[in-house]
Amino acid sequence: MGSVVQLKNRINNSYSELKNSVEDKLVLVEEKIRTKLSSRVQLVDEMTKYHLRTGGKRLRALLTLGSSKLCGYTKGSRDVNLAACVELIHAATLLHDDVIDNGETRRGKKTLNKIWGNKSSILVGDYLLSRCFEMMVEDGNLEVLKLLSSTSAEISQGEVLQLQHEGEVDMLEETYLKIISAKTASLFAAASKVGSILANKENKIKDALEFYGKNLGLTFQIADDTLDYNSELKLFGKEIGNDFYEGKITLPIILLYQKSSDNDKKELRYLFKKKERSENEFKNIILMIKKNNIIFDCYRKAEHFINLASNSLSIFDESKEKEILQGLTSFSLKRTF
Repeated sequence: MGSVVQLKNRINNSYSELKNSVEDKLVLVEEKIRTKLSSRVQLVDEMTKYHLRTGGKRLRALLTLGSSKLCGYTKGSRDVNLAACVELIHAATLLHDDVIDNGETRRGKKTLNKIWGNKSSILVGDYLLSRCFEMMVEDGNLEVLKLLSSTSAEISQGEVLQLQHEGEVDMLEETYLKIISAKTASLFAAASKVGSILANKENKIKDALEFYGKNLGLTFQIADDTLDYNSELKLFGKEIGNDFYEGKITLPIILLYQKSSDNDKKELRYLFKKKERSENEFKNIILMIKKNNIIFDCYRKAEHFINLASNSLSIFDESKEKEILQGLTSFSLKRTF
């Protein structure tokens, strides 16, 4: 067990390093979010405070702060304000996701829609987005406004694309990548690029950070989808199987379908067309995934995006900030929380 804990600490070290390097700014981000979400409407105030208590990695906010630091942005608090803005866009998408997926738990706690219902959750998600746009306008930079507003639109389109292919176990990998590129990677890309805009860097720097964020986001989502079927990591305390029970088609299922016999393909089609799936059915899927070495295949595909993300930072001079962001690529693939 000791060796496993050491491995976990080593893998997650880059995330901790990034968090520690911008800790003073992150405290201000949290305060900005709390202030921005306060409302005179009691239900809105109650729901947003509950959402804040559920926590989160704040990875997108950290990317904004980290990229700003890498690019030498030091004056003012625009990095704090836009890091909070990026985090609120993410929070809004989570609220809407939980309604669409009929989610009941997130980060080990009941979802807002489970407690207050779908209507309230959708409206509060819209409230968060409205606050985001206020913050974008307050920043006053048209490039930032265009970037974050277009990213919000891209995330929505990703949601619709996923809904369009709901239950399709024969989904093309290309379609899956389009979905996660829009739903997840686009906000990672925007969060990373914001720092270069704040520092008035040239386009090649902006493009490099945007490319870094996009590929980091793809790695992150593939890893997240893979963790959901990786029973070997249960000892780290992460619940598995949520995607299966919700009927989501992710990379492990796509690759499993590709490798399966005709009979197994038929079984997979049947399972994901059902409204509900059982624990025994999940156990059978896990056995099939192990038998076909699907977890390894998923991580191997993700490594391609890791290399792209890491290499995109070669344009920057060597620094502690660059080292941390490069290390974050490995964290995104091998993280355990």
